[in-house]
Amino acid sequence: MSLLRSPSEIVDYMAHHGTEKAVMPVWRLGLMAVLGGMFIGLGTLLAMEVAGGATGLAASNPGLQKFLFGAVFPLGFIAVTLTGVDLFTSNCAGGFTAWWQGGIGAKTLTRFWVISFAGNAIGAVVTAWLFGLETHLLTSDAATQYLIAIANGKVSHPFWMTFTKGLLANMLVCVASMQGYSAKDTFGRMLGIWFPVMAFVTLGMEHSIANLFIIPAAMMAGADISVSQFVIGNLIPATLGNLVGGALLIGLPYALIYLPVRKKPVATTNHAHPVAEGCVPDLVP
Repeated sequence: MSLLRSPSEIVDYMAHHGTEKAVMPVWRLGLMAVLGGMFIGLGTLLAMEVAGGATGLAASNPGLQKFLFGAVFPLGFIAVTLTGVDLFTSNCAGGFTAWWQGGIGAKTLTRFWVISFAGNAIGAVVTAWLFGLETHLLTSDAATQYLIAIANGKVSHPFWMTFTKGLLANMLVCVASMQGYSAKDTFGRMLGIWFPVMAFVTLGMEHSIANLFIIPAAMMAGADISVSQFVIGNLIPATLGNLVGGALLIGLPYALIYLPVRKKPVATTNHAHPVAEGCVPDLVP
């Protein structure tokens, strides 16, 4: 018995699962998204404390410090995948393939993305306040200065640079999600997720949901960053880059390869896609 699912199985499940999530009640999808944002925030907080505290490493080998940050960060993505909650960035590909297959219409797809993003944002910002500020992890130590330096860098880049960094970040996130589903065992799924997520973080790419933790956390810690600087200088271009990278650079080509027939949206009378009933119960964010 194979321990791996085929690419066609992965893409077909991604489309069916995207449909199932897109038609969920607002409260259920929103709650899943809040938890997803919290897990991404916790992974980011851990990475900040570990890599930011390695001041000697930062001076002697900054590339290794970036790798350390990237190596620890995937905790949140692994938690999202294995516990079955929701993440906007991987939904960019999942929602697009669901629309392409005909499981949902454009209006439902937009609703799906908006609820997912809003829930993730709430979870990430609450985590920054509750588990960063209120635990005093966000103080004046080296890790906090590292956090503030990263946040300042993120809001200082030109629009196009942040957008293109968002493209690559979400291409790798969606690949991580697909690779995570490819394995039938827990360790295999964790390993499939870890490599692409580690890569995009180590490379310093822009992930909108992680940034919804990083920049508000830095602002709470004393960074001189305004809300408009955050939203206009980072969040908008990063989110647009994530959307295009996930939907058009991963979702579209895989839909063309493995879901070649574009069908009209199925009229959904309940909260499950009719074809998806025979799928395995694993939840991929």
